[in-house]
Order: sequence, then structure tokens, then C-alpha cells
Amino acid sequence: MTMMTIDVRFINASGIGTYIKELVPGVIRSLPQYEFALLGKPEEIASLKLPSDAKIKVISASSKMYSLKEQWEIPRLIPSKSRLYFSPHYPTPIGYRGKLVATVHDLFHLAMPDLVRGLHKKAYAKWMLNRLAHKADVIITVSEFSKAEFAKYIDSDVDKVHAIPLGVNKDWFNLSSLPNPHPRPYLLFIGNVKPNKNLSNLVLAYQKLLLKIPHDLVIIGKKDGFHSPDQTVYEIAKAYPDRIHFTGFVPEALLKSYMDHASVFIFPSIYEGFGLPPLEAMAAGIPTIVSHSASLPEVCGDASLYCDPYSVNDVAQKIEQLIVDPLLQNELHTKGLDRAKEFTWDKTIEKTALLLDEEAQN
Repeated sequence: MTMMTIDVRFINASGIGTYIKELVPGVIRSLPQYEFALLGKPEEIASLKLPSDAKIKVISASSKMYSLKEQWEIPRLIPSKSRLYFSPHYPTPIGYRGKLVATVHDLFHLAMPDLVRGLHKKAYAKWMLNRLAHKADVIITVSEFSKAEFAKYIDSDVDKVHAIPLGVNKDWFNLSSLPNPHPRPYLLFIGNVKPNKNLSNLVLAYQKLLLKIPHDLVIIGKKDGFHSPDQTVYEIAKAYPDRIHFTGFVPEALLKSYMDHASVFIFPSIYEGFGLPPLEAMAAGIPTIVSHSASLPEVCGDASLYCDPYSVNDVAQKIEQLIVDPLLQNELHTKGLDRAKEFTWDKTIEKTALLLDEEAQN
């Protein structure tokens, strides 16, 4: 039986973790003719909803993302009979010489160097992505935008780069009857507190609306280990502790409760390789405001209200416009549901499994 290896070490990372949890079980289910070696922590791999009849070998791997350890650990753990190694992220082991497929979620480090702290991070990303372009047999991007960005910043063979959009978990379409986690109406943002998320302009825009709207601003996402480009976010939040709420990381059930009861979902990010949270909001029936930057127009289509992420006044104006216009809210609710239905994990799995199968057979 032919074997392929999948790296699932980052199952608990935010965006990449969602990708692994949704994609890997489906790929294994779609390719019953293969044996799979899964690299990662066995207790975390056990949480994956893997098909019970699949031939799976779990191989313990503990090295962290971007670490030196992964460079010598991973090549030694990939079974010699494995026909292919699939990495859900662009850092791949230098010492591996076999067939390689990897997913590139975005080109943030190269496209937005001013927002990346540390020259070593920029240099590492550029070196590793250039190496990937020459060593990988297939490269997957999560949007046409990211595919174009890859061609823009990396000298590569465009024929081996394939855009496969992400999907929306069906659970997001059925959030009714969840308890309301917040005592007042609120605007909702979900995402790690990173510079590209543009939270500074979001809180500045919200500050302009404090006396005009009754809504609080709820910001959900991990902030430990990340840095805003300035301290504006935290300074304003501290000045209005009763109106601006940082929840930090929350469990999935509570996250869905927050989404279910939000009046508006706002995502003014300046750079996204795909941008899954707005689609999840649309699936939940929540009207959305997103920036007109990067991949977001490709993902959200005509189902969102767009703002200029660099204009505090425009962000504020779009929030107020949506809050006071029930007809627009209903329009975005309907269009959002239709738009979200176009992005399914079944499609992502089918296209990815086909690529992996083709490459393993070559």
C-alpha cells in the first residue's frame, strides 16, 4: 500500500489548525487506497475525526514551527517508504529529498515588511519561500490573491501553484438558541491581535461612534506573543473599559455564542491570504463589514459592506451606516448566507486530495 506523510504538528494553531482539522480527515477519507503517516503529538492527533477503517501510522513529533529542531527532526521521522510529504505551512525541512507538497496561506512577511518585527523573520520567510518554489512539486495557496502574491514576490513555476479556497464548517449555519454572552448589543471582531488586523483604526473609528451608537466593541483573539504596531489599541481600550472588551482566546462554544448574537461583524484587516472569519459570520447570518484589501473582495463578493481600512473616518461611517439601516442589514444577511454556501470544505478536500493523489502517483 502506497504511503504519504502529512505534518499535523500545528493542529492547535489558529488558522493553520482549522485548516488541518477540516482538511486532513477528509483527505484520508477520500484516499482509502493510501496508508498515511501523521506527524505530531499523539494526544492531539487523537482529537482529529479520522475514519476508523483508514490505515494510519501516528509518529510522535514535538518540534515547534520555525524552529531549528524541525529541520533535523522531521526528515528523520518521515518513513522511507512514504511517497510524498505534505506540509500545511510553508516552512519545510531542508534535509527532505522526496516529493513535496506544501500550502502557502499568505505572503504577509514579504508584502508587508514594515509590519514584521525582526529582520530575521523577513529573511527566513523569503529564503524558505524561495526554496519552496524550487523544491516543492506542488504548491497550494488558499486564494487566487495569494497565488498572485506568490508569483509577485517569488520567482517560481506558476504551473505548479494551485489556488484551492478554504471552506466554512456547516456548524456555523446552525447557531440558533445559543445563550447571549454579552449584556449589551455589540460589534464583533475575531482574530489574533496582529499588526495586519488593523485594530488601531478599528478602535479609533469606534471611538468616534461612542456617543452615537449603543453598541459595545468585543474583540476576540489571542494577543499573547503578538504586538500591535502601536499602543493605540490598548490605550483607547483602557479609556473605555465598559465599552471595549478584549476577551482573549475563548473556547469554540463561547466563540459561536458571541458570533450568534453580534449585531455586526467587522474585519478591517489590511492583509489576509483568505479571511475565514467573515465567511463564518455570513454563515451565521451576521451582516459584515470588511476592508477592500487583499483577498477579502475575492472571498466576500457582493455580500459585505466594504471600508477603506486606512481611513478611520470611512470605517466609522460604514459601521454607522450599517447599524442604522435595517434594510441593508437584511440584504447582507441574505447575500451573506448565499455567499458562505459557495465555500465548502468538501470542495477543498476534493481538490486537495486530487492533487496529492496525482503527485504521489507520478
